[in-house]
Amino acid sequence: MPVIAFSEEQSMLLDTAMDFCAKEAPVAGLRASIEGGLEFNGSRWQAMTDLGWVGIGIPEQHGGLGMTLADAVPVAEALGRYLVPSPFVATTIAAQALLACGSPEQQSKWLPRVASGSIASLALWEPSGSWSLADTDVTLTKTGDQFSLSGQKVFVEAAEEATLLIVAAKFEGDVRLCLVERAQIASAAIQRESVIDETRRSFSVTFEHLVLDQDALCPGFAFDVIENASLLLSSAESSGGIAGVLGVVVDYLKTRKQFDRYIGAYQALKHPTVDILMGSEMARAYVYHAATEWAAGAEPETLENAVRMAKACATEQFAEAGDRAVQFHGGFGFTYDCDAQLYLRRALWNQYQFGDERYQRSRLADVMLAAS
Repeated sequence: MPVIAFSEEQSMLLDTAMDFCAKEAPVAGLRASIEGGLEFNGSRWQAMTDLGWVGIGIPEQHGGLGMTLADAVPVAEALGRYLVPSPFVATTIAAQALLACGSPEQQSKWLPRVASGSIASLALWEPSGSWSLADTDVTLTKTGDQFSLSGQKVFVEAAEEATLLIVAAKFEGDVRLCLVERAQIASAAIQRESVIDETRRSFSVTFEHLVLDQDALCPGFAFDVIENASLLLSSAESSGGIAGVLGVVVDYLKTRKQFDRYIGAYQALKHPTVDILMGSEMARAYVYHAATEWAAGAEPETLENAVRMAKACATEQFAEAGDRAVQFHGGFGFTYDCDAQLYLRRALWNQYQFGDERYQRSRLADVMLAAS
C-alpha cells in the first residue's frame, strides 16, 4: 500500500510559500513582467533566500537547513501555482547534483554559496533536444594539466544570473560533469531563448575552448539522482499549476453569464471542472508519495517508479487542465490576453522536460517487467 507522509515542517513551508507568492508574485502582475522582458527579480530572490528555501536540501555543515529534497516540494508546488519566474528549482537540482557528484572540496566551496543565495544551474540539453547524456556532443579535451570545453548547451535556466553552471560533457568516451563559473563565460556566449513558457528565463550557452582546471571536474556522476530530482520538482510545479488553473476556471465560471445564467450552472462545464479537481488531487497524491519515498531513502527502483508515476500523472493532468481552461473561455481563451494561456504554456514545457507521460510509462513498464 503506497504511503504518503506530510510533515508539520512541510505544512508550514507550504503555507509560508503560498502566502509569499500570493503577496510578492501574484499572477495579475506577471504579464507586466513578461512585457518588460522578464528581467531577473533580485530582491524577490533575496527574500526567498532569507526564508531559507534555497538551503532546504543542503546539509547544515554547508550552511543549509539539513532537510531533504522532499521538503522542497511544497515550495515548488506554491511557485507552480502562481507561475513565479524563479531559479529556485534549477538551483535546488544543481545543489543535489553537487551533493551526489561533487568532491568534498567542491561541495565545501560551492554549497555554502548556494545556501546563501548564489544561483546555480545545470547545462545538460543540446540543440538535438535530447535529455539523455548519451547524446552529449559537448567535449572536454585534456591539454597538459588543464581541460578545454567546447560545444553548445540549450535550455539552461537562469544562465545569465547564475554564479555556477554544472555542464555535462564527454571526456575520453565517458560523460563527466564539470563546474564552470559564470565569470569565465563571455556575455556574448549566453543568448536568451524564446521558449513556449514565457515565465521561464531560458538561455543557450556556447563554450569555445573554455579552459578549466583539474579541480573543475566532478569525480562522480549520478544522472539518476539528477533525473529523479528533476522529475520530482517538475511534478510538484505541475501539481501546483493544476490548482492555479482550476482557480482561473472557477473564477470565470462564476463571472461569465450566458442566457442570463452563470455558465458555471451548466453541467457541460461543471463535469469537466470536477475532472480538473480530481486530477489535481490525484497528481498531489502521486507527488507527495514520491516525496515520501525520497525522504525515506527508498531503494533506487522504488524511488524511480514513484517519481516517474508522479511526472506522468502531474504533467498530463496539468496539460489537460490548461487545455480545458482555454476552451472554457471560448474565443477569448484563444487570445494571448487570457491567463489560461500562461498556464497552458507552463504545462507544455513541464510535460516534455525529461520525457512526457508516454515516455515515463514506457520506462515504468521496463522497470516493472524486469522486476517481475
